[in-house]
Amino acid sequence: MTVAEATPELDPAALEHAAHDRAFLGHPKGLGYLAFVEGCERFSYYSMQTLLVLYMVKHLLLPEHIGHVWGLEWLRGGYYEGRQGQPLASAIFGDYTALVYLTPIMGGLVADRLLGRRATLILGALVMALGHFLMAFEGTFLIALLALVVGVGLFKGNIASQVGELYRPDDLRRAMAFQIFYIAINVSVIGAPLISGTLGEKVGWHYGFGTAGIVMVAGLLLYLKAGPWLPADNKPARTAHAPRTALEPGDGARILAVVLLVPALAISLVPNNQIFNAYLVWADERFALTFFGHTLPTSWMITLDAALSFSMLVAVAAFWKWRAARSGTEPDELSKMIIGGLFSIAGALCLVIAAATAGPAKIGLFWPVMFHLLNSIGFSHMLPVSLALFTRLAPRAINATVLGIYYLAFFAANKMVGVVGGWYSAMDTAAFWLLHVGAAAVGLAAFVLFKLVAAPRLLKA
Repeated sequence: MTVAEATPELDPAALEHAAHDRAFLGHPKGLGYLAFVEGCERFSYYSMQTLLVLYMVKHLLLPEHIGHVWGLEWLRGGYYEGRQGQPLASAIFGDYTALVYLTPIMGGLVADRLLGRRATLILGALVMALGHFLMAFEGTFLIALLALVVGVGLFKGNIASQVGELYRPDDLRRAMAFQIFYIAINVSVIGAPLISGTLGEKVGWHYGFGTAGIVMVAGLLLYLKAGPWLPADNKPARTAHAPRTALEPGDGARILAVVLLVPALAISLVPNNQIFNAYLVWADERFALTFFGHTLPTSWMITLDAALSFSMLVAVAAFWKWRAARSGTEPDELSKMIIGGLFSIAGALCLVIAAATAGPAKIGLFWPVMFHLLNSIGFSHMLPVSLALFTRLAPRAINATVLGIYYLAFFAANKMVGVVGGWYSAMDTAAFWLLHVGAAAVGLAAFVLFKLVAAPRLLKA
């Protein structure tokens, strides 16, 4: 089967079924399965996001432990130019999270040209689970990170592309489907710090990492059960002369639009993604997290962020649905992303205010909570909408590959987060967060320029 044969446009029976399948919140039943599977994968990933920097700063990179990690001293003396402590942790975190979003291109190519989406996704889930369990041993830390990087690459784009293929191109439920998809992700981000984060900080780091592995295995089993309700696989034909789907007229312009959007999206993501890196170190050092004699786990700040993100996803989706019912229209994807950029700037400014006004005392949670609230509104206008936009732009011949290219924005953003996060220890804190305001402003300007100059031509091609 070629890639084109696997798409809904060339499968009339699947199109007819999808148009009438409303078993899951008015959407196809397959969306429910894919959302829960992605929720399990994101639980495992955000368990790592929540624990990784704190684990390195507070345990693994201490002098009595760093020597146990196979290859880390050699890597630190070479590639990481002798960094130690928080700057080294930030650099490792940045490289890990960056590579996690680079390898989906590999996963897309493997799916489109070799194994098909389903086999590639299953392989990725197995490799991810292995990586989580290897985190139980200090010596295999770098091997575990490598396994997780490869596993996410095989998994990530190949589940998002299946969500898009549950719907015809003209099905207005598509954008809402990705809102639901991101809601499932945010439920997992709420749960990961509460469960894995608490276990890691209060019981033992390896208990947190092990829990992530167990949840990943559960997600794999659920995906295997979901087969009958998923889109047709895109497994390539095995015959020697099987034709490959060619690009169609207008696909070149769509690919150009994708390439132009990636760097703009990457820069705009820096303030949000820094939450898992230097922000957690700052919170651990400076936030007033002691209540009635009990110190809350720092990782619970991620739960706060996820709870607000979840709430704002629901609220923003409901608002635009109400607006569309009232006026018959709503902003297009790029307009929503511009709105998101404005809220991202406002959120980052809250961190500047918190740092500039705190003095030597512990920082109260008012300004951090305002940051999470405003940033979550920006997130709700940016990430689900941008993913829906990329699935609409993706040519059928390279559908999964283009979804992999989408994650290049996250690769670049996390690489920048790692580099900039390493400056936290040496910079004035208010100036450090002002850099993030600047990143959000640059991203906003790029979205506006793209909408005014490029979008009228590229998005109509």
